[in-house]
Amino acid sequence: MTQNQPASAVEFVLILDFGGAYTQTLARRIRECHVYSEIASFDTPLDEIKARCPKAIILSGGPLSVYEPDAPKCDPGIFDAGIPVLGICYGAQLMASQLDGKLVPHLYHDYGQSELQIIDNSDLFTGLTNRQLCFMASGDLIEQAPPGFNVTATTTHMPVAAMSNVDKKLFAFQFNPESAETPEGMSMLRNFLFSQADLTGTWDMSDFVKNAIRDIRDEVGDSKVICGVSGGVDSSCVAALVHKAIGDQLTCIFVNHGLMRLDEAEQVRRTFEDHFKIKLVYVDAEERFLKRLAGVTDPERKRKIIGEEFVRVFEEHASQIEGAKYLAQGTVYPDVIESGTKSAAVIKSHHNVGGLPDDMNLEIIEPVRQLFKDEVRKVAEYLSLPENMVWRQPFPGPGLGIRVLGEVTKSRLDTLRQADAILIEEIRLAGLYREVWQALAILAPIRSVGMLDDQRTYADTIIIRAVTSKDAMTADWARLPYETLEKISNRIISEVPDINRVVYDISPKPPATIEWE
Repeated sequence: MTQNQPASAVEFVLILDFGGAYTQTLARRIRECHVYSEIASFDTPLDEIKARCPKAIILSGGPLSVYEPDAPKCDPGIFDAGIPVLGICYGAQLMASQLDGKLVPHLYHDYGQSELQIIDNSDLFTGLTNRQLCFMASGDLIEQAPPGFNVTATTTHMPVAAMSNVDKKLFAFQFNPESAETPEGMSMLRNFLFSQADLTGTWDMSDFVKNAIRDIRDEVGDSKVICGVSGGVDSSCVAALVHKAIGDQLTCIFVNHGLMRLDEAEQVRRTFEDHFKIKLVYVDAEERFLKRLAGVTDPERKRKIIGEEFVRVFEEHASQIEGAKYLAQGTVYPDVIESGTKSAAVIKSHHNVGGLPDDMNLEIIEPVRQLFKDEVRKVAEYLSLPENMVWRQPFPGPGLGIRVLGEVTKSRLDTLRQADAILIEEIRLAGLYREVWQALAILAPIRSVGMLDDQRTYADTIIIRAVTSKDAMTADWARLPYETLEKISNRIISEVPDINRVVYDISPKPPATIEWE
């Protein structure tokens, strides 16, 4: 499976994930320093790590105590591998535990901002004043640093808030430098990357593109690839990368599953054919998908049915292409995390990750799997994709199938399509399309009493949701102007049959997700 692993000549940082809520934020912060980073499982074997030649390793935070029976642990040989290591929160505690430091349960359970007292600013605190604010989210604490380590910072309740063994290039923070609530956290990370790990900070998206093309070409060889495209930036970016790598060995397939927005199938088909010189197969599978979804109300079942049916369609068409061996798809990092990993719970199975069948006949290629949405957009701009593709708001692979709450039927889809079209049109007219990360309408099986032309109505509800975000890992509800909300509501109620109520969702992510299902 291609995951765009960098060659040994490319500088990169490997983050071992222990299930921390900020692991993805940490990966982003490293990339913001123009250093490539990837996230791997905490139990990645040491031989595999060495083979990949990372310039530095970061051990992420995590929700458990290192003393719990099933607590995740890395290979302790990492600390003697000659690779600079930074442990953060759980990673710091694990480092202390495995190197004979002393840990105790933390009676105070620090959560939030604390004042950091720096007592040695000769390494990761170089250039910083001795008092700093930092974000704490800690259960256990390091009471005594391991032999050979210096304590470099403390807090009121933490005798070892930071420690270092400069000779062995081992460092640890019991706070989150990647959090925005650690104002000088980026300075601390840069000190680790550039002063201690000797990175140069020269990576950019052109490097990613070159490596992705090389990796695809090396893996595919003379085989054929099919790529599922939806018109969104993720799959379009993958199609462009794969085509640059193998040219006519690629065939793209656009499956109209009947769950698209108003007129979207034809718009996607036209845009794709106008811009790309790639073989495109159009499949009208609306009846097939709706038949499989009939009577299904559970959102996880919907996602898995849609994911499996996608693959079956691709397999059927791949069987007609001699030498077709691979399926390329636009999986991005938030898809992977929300679908569940060894150290992260399943939030919802994305059709292209947790929804894939176990017995599929095609091997998967996912060139942008390690990227966040805004990073994919940078790749797409580098590849000169059209603006309407690059900046198209995210739209889930299962489409409106997970925005029609409850059973999915053609009539309910048509109702939602009309409401969604009004929402997007008014967002564009207000000049807010690029400011809003994602705007969506949801058809809820909630009926309420209303009035129309002096007559009683008993009709369905449309939920409007609009969020701001940078990477979809977290999101906040968009403060749309009241005038815009009023226009959206009035138009939906007056123009969409069988709708008499519109409500606006103001929940952040977390605890909510962006989509309702």
